[in-house]
Amino acid sequence: MGNADSKLHFRKAVIQLTTKTQPVEATDDAFWDQFWCETSTTVQDVFALVPAAEIRAVREESPSNLATLCYKAVEKLVQGANSSCPSEKERHIILNCTRLLTRILPYIFEDADWRGFFWSTVPGRLDADMDDDDDDSRPLAESLLLAIADLLFCPDFTVQTHKKTAEDIQSIDSCEYIWEAGVGFAQSPPLNYVHDLNRTELLKLLLTCFSEAMYLPPSSESKSPNPWVTFFSSTDNRHALPLFTSLLNVVCAYDPVGFGFPYNHLLFSDHREQLVEQAVQILIVTLEHEAGSAAIETCSNFKNFKPSTDNCPAGPNNLFVNYLSRIHREEDFSFILKGLARLLNNPLIQTYLPHSTKKIQFYQELLILFWKLCDFNKKFLFFVLKSSDVLDMLVPILFYLNEARADQSRVGLMHISVFILLLLSGERNFGVRLNKPYTLRVPMDIPVFTGTHADLLIVIFHKIITCGHQRLQPLFDCLLTVIVNISPYLKSLSMVAANKLLHLLEAFSTPWFLFSSPQNNHLVFFLLEVFNNIIQYQFDGNCNLVYAIIRKRNVFHQLANLPSDSASIQQALQKKKKKPGISRTSSTEATEAMEGSRPAVPAEPGTLKASLEATPGIDKITEKSQVSEDGTMISIPHLNSAVTTADGGGSTIGGASDTESNSERDPELLCFQVLSWKTKLPLQTIMRLLQVLVPQVEKICIDKGLTDESEILKFLQHGTLVGLLPVPHPILIRKYQANAGTAMWFRTYMWGVIYLRNVDPPVWYDTDIRLFEIQRI
Repeated sequence: MGNADSKLHFRKAVIQLTTKTQPVEATDDAFWDQFWCETSTTVQDVFALVPAAEIRAVREESPSNLATLCYKAVEKLVQGANSSCPSEKERHIILNCTRLLTRILPYIFEDADWRGFFWSTVPGRLDADMDDDDDDSRPLAESLLLAIADLLFCPDFTVQTHKKTAEDIQSIDSCEYIWEAGVGFAQSPPLNYVHDLNRTELLKLLLTCFSEAMYLPPSSESKSPNPWVTFFSSTDNRHALPLFTSLLNVVCAYDPVGFGFPYNHLLFSDHREQLVEQAVQILIVTLEHEAGSAAIETCSNFKNFKPSTDNCPAGPNNLFVNYLSRIHREEDFSFILKGLARLLNNPLIQTYLPHSTKKIQFYQELLILFWKLCDFNKKFLFFVLKSSDVLDMLVPILFYLNEARADQSRVGLMHISVFILLLLSGERNFGVRLNKPYTLRVPMDIPVFTGTHADLLIVIFHKIITCGHQRLQPLFDCLLTVIVNISPYLKSLSMVAANKLLHLLEAFSTPWFLFSSPQNNHLVFFLLEVFNNIIQYQFDGNCNLVYAIIRKRNVFHQLANLPSDSASIQQALQKKKKKPGISRTSSTEATEAMEGSRPAVPAEPGTLKASLEATPGIDKITEKSQVSEDGTMISIPHLNSAVTTADGGGSTIGGASDTESNSERDPELLCFQVLSWKTKLPLQTIMRLLQVLVPQVEKICIDKGLTDESEILKFLQHGTLVGLLPVPHPILIRKYQANAGTAMWFRTYMWGVIYLRNVDPPVWYDTDIRLFEIQRI
């Protein structure tokens, strides 16, 4: 009964707030205390008892009351931080204010006139005890953020106290209270589910503060950073380092399986999982902030974040980015990589008992975090690639790609996964690591094969292109760019993977497809570059690919003799008038799928998805580097040459391009365009290979009466083309290059994921989001 009564009193207070026509004085504590003092409401209760319509009504009709409510709630948080909330009642007030602000803030942000409210000064001194040297009152936002930071290290509220006597939150060294062992911290504090719950609620409020970005329209030209993130990640926040370390360690140390008892997740609540989800979301949001170039004013005394020299280096204004970029110990890198790999591989776990193991759902946030780690800390990227540990990241990424290819609500997951592989493929070591045999046999809906991780990658990429939905077509260039980047290092492709590559070339080189869009020829250029790289640099071990090329030699001859006169082009375009795409049937080998696999399925009706910004063309997100003889890379400028034809202007097939389709263009102009790229097709190496080997293979077949391909493969395996091929072309690697377009894409994707993942409570549901659109499939 008591709980019901407290909810009733809380509801009455909300009604009073919405119906009062006169402003309620801030000094009327009896009225305002109704919202946080005597109630025992959960965060779900607050969302149910404070309807959206009533928040908007107060905002429009009694703005001073809403302003006072926000001010008084922040005041309570500041007072709690200053007093270290020693009593249960004070902790209760803190949690109630936290929940109330989490509910109200999105409705402040959705109104442009209110957005600056938290950045204005308010009556009184909320932070008088925190900053006595500051004569002017802090903006409300700063007081709120500093209070949250303090409360996240409040003894006996969010951290375990070390001493028998009460500690003052203002004087403690929060680096001694990091939440979990790992990077820069060796002690593992005992688990305390109450502390985890309190941390989770404070982090949810912090994430809500950062979410102002969702209420601004997307613009790649916008140079104004998120003021909430900017302040929280600055030197004003004395807890920035221990909080960054706590968040990172909590995420990377989390083991959802625990001791491995079947169905243990159904028997016991896992409060750590909720904390991990909020922690990884806070991390990716703070790391999304644009890095500046100014020097950090104060150096950390945290030795594990120092570079090898004692001097504090110049770094970004964002301390979270700065700390991430300065991690350098191999044991820290190992801890991070193993933690991320463990979590990303968790949904792949197969057991004899169905649903007996907990499966995490926050893998998209983990992929963004991995991206940030590789992007901001090049030493971490090199560490990832220096051993086959990178394959522990590759396999789950390929699994997610294959699983999500038919689901339009997960197109963002497809993009981030491909972007990660594009980033990794820009490094030579990635291609080398892919030669390790693939033996895991994670159940995936792909043909059974015996081969390497490179074969797995190619087979899944082929499946995405041939069996994915139409919205994935802008990714075709990225997928093939990854294969081009790794191709010079692939020692032995399986017959399955070789046939998949030839099938793609066969499909992409049909006259109708080549002529139907100005960018479609790029796909053929990429595939020819793959074949040339393997023939020139890895011929000895790739008899399967050479044999597949010989079998499909007509495809190359047809490309070399592609008609380029107006009549032939128009005839080809009229021949097949249907939506773009390629043959949905595989070419040669049986398509028996792995045991236990399930086909990718489309999104269920009613599924929500967040819209994304257009994907920039491959020429906009990569820069070309030429690999010199000593293995170093030399960046080369964008030039319109035979070497760079595949990366010409415009977007990829199916992308948002202003270029009209070829079928609607002037026939003479179309003929000129086709001629211009046809003359640059890099067919010389393959034609020379066919010229030399086809007669030899035919002679062996006739002389020995061979019908078994194994004998032909054995002949090709011991053959050589030394001195017979053209001079090897330089290896070109297209390395990922960040720009304003990709930064905007990542921002919309990240916040879209956070919006859809925070459904209990639904923090931003039914508010006026402007960064993206929420669509129902």
